[in-house]
Amino acid sequence: MKAVKELRALSEDALKSRLGEVKKDLMKYNSQVAIGTVPKNPGAIRKGKRMVARILTILNERRLKTKV
Repeated sequence: MKAVKELRALSEDALKSRLGEVKKDLMKYNSQVAIGTVPKNPGAIRKGKRMVARILTILNERRLKTKV
């Protein structure tokens, strides 16, 4: 998982900005589906959801590590 290693290397601010970008892309794909048009890459929706989950997991791990 090359992407996870790259995400863990980023700072918290960079992760939050990346999260915003991914959520924006995901919202764009979901609106295309809602309208009824087929997105160019249907697999991007699934990848986007997983990327959001990965970023949130890393952020939560860091928060828990600082609390303890």
